[in-house]
Amino acid sequence: MTTASKPDLHTSDRGLNLLVCDDVSIDETAWIGANVVIESATEIAAGAQIHHGAVLGCQPSLGARSTASRELPPPLTIGEGAVVRPGAVVFSGARIGAGAIVGDQAHVRERASIGEGSVLGRGSALGNDAVIGERVRVQSMVWITGGVVVEDDVFLGPGVMTMNDDAIGRVTDSSTQEPPVFRRGCRIGGGVLVTPGVTVGEEAFVAAGAVLTADVNPRARVRGVPARVYGRVGDDEIEPGTGRG
Repeated sequence: MTTASKPDLHTSDRGLNLLVCDDVSIDETAWIGANVVIESATEIAAGAQIHHGAVLGCQPSLGARSTASRELPPPLTIGEGAVVRPGAVVFSGARIGAGAIVGDQAHVRERASIGEGSVLGRGSALGNDAVIGERVRVQSMVWITGGVVVEDDVFLGPGVMTMNDDAIGRVTDSSTQEPPVFRRGCRIGGGVLVTPGVTVGEEAFVAAGAVLTADVNPRARVRGVPARVYGRVGDDEIEPGTGRG
């Protein structure tokens, strides 16, 4: 098992019971709540809000069979006006875009990124190297596995679960991960299961509770277990002014 190095923390007068490393950078206009821990060269931009009990910039501890990269992640960056809510944990190497929100008790792994104006809901988790675009809405208790790509303007309903490993943990030298891809503007209902390698097309609509075992075409409506096409997203449902569809 790879163990994260011990951070050299000290108290700071920027917040009540705030612990930071020497190389942390906090803009003077950022707000820091109580009992926050900030490690590993983290950079916090102007107007950002870090709420009570958040932990920022920690390094991963990887098990012996983990396929995640063992390279030391770069610094965590928190963009201008971004908000990290109480109890959230954001790892070193992650990037939180301007105006983005990381919800209460959410979890963001190393090298993952959240684009400008996006929201990661309460208790949701973003795996290592996953990418969330701009204006994405991720509801509560969603699992976005490592390497997933979520393009701009996507909606992921509560309890959506994604998978990237068809071997279900039986890792071998030849094992490969196939993360799902969510194309621009698609909408995924609550409780949907998305199996490895599935691509959901632009502006597609996936009904609540569906199980996706195959790609979903752009603007298709699908539902069921396994999901089947039952219609098409109409022109009146395409958000105007985006050039999509």
